[in-house]
Parts: sequence; C-alpha cells; structure tokens
Amino acid sequence: MKLFSQGLREASRSHEEIVRRYEIGRTVVEFLAAATFIVGSIFFFYESLIYLGTWLFLIGSILFAVRPSIRLLLELHLARLPVPKEFRPYGADADDGDAK
Repeated sequence: MKLFSQGLREASRSHEEIVRRYEIGRTVVEFLAAATFIVGSIFFFYESLIYLGTWLFLIGSILFAVRPSIRLLLELHLARLPVPKEFRPYGADADDGDAK
C-alpha cells in the first residue's frame, strides 16, 4: 500500500493502535505549541518578559514543525507493517518477501 492511504490506517488492529498512539503524540505536541504561543503572546505585554516571550515563540514554532514530522513517521511506520491478506488490494502480493 502507498503512504497516506486511509486503508493502511485500518488494515489491522496493530495498524489502528499505532495510529492511535501517534495521534496522541501529535495532539500533545499541538497543545504544547499552542500553549507556548499563548504564553509568549502574554509575555509580550510586559517589557521585562519580551526576551522570554521570544524564546517561547521559537519553541512553539519548532513544535509546529514537529507535527508534520510525526505524521510522516506514522506513515513510514505503517508502511513497514505487514498488511493482512484480506486488506490487500485484489491481485497484490505481500511486499514482505513471502513466497508465492
């Protein structure tokens, strides 16, 4: 199956569990990124906290960059898992080296 295929996300219970774990991680990263931007924005109201606010913006930006990286890692992880025969497209053989 191809990367970013919805069918691959539901190919087996193992696939579904891995998707669930990655989605939890991605949600945590998104929440942390949003929180750093909110706190950084508040810090910009106070002259003494502008430097720290700038750092929070940088950290938030890095976290937002991690988000698509997590998605790509999920897709690569799913692509490496064996797909049960009943979920393979008609006529497709296993790519994991099984004998015909």
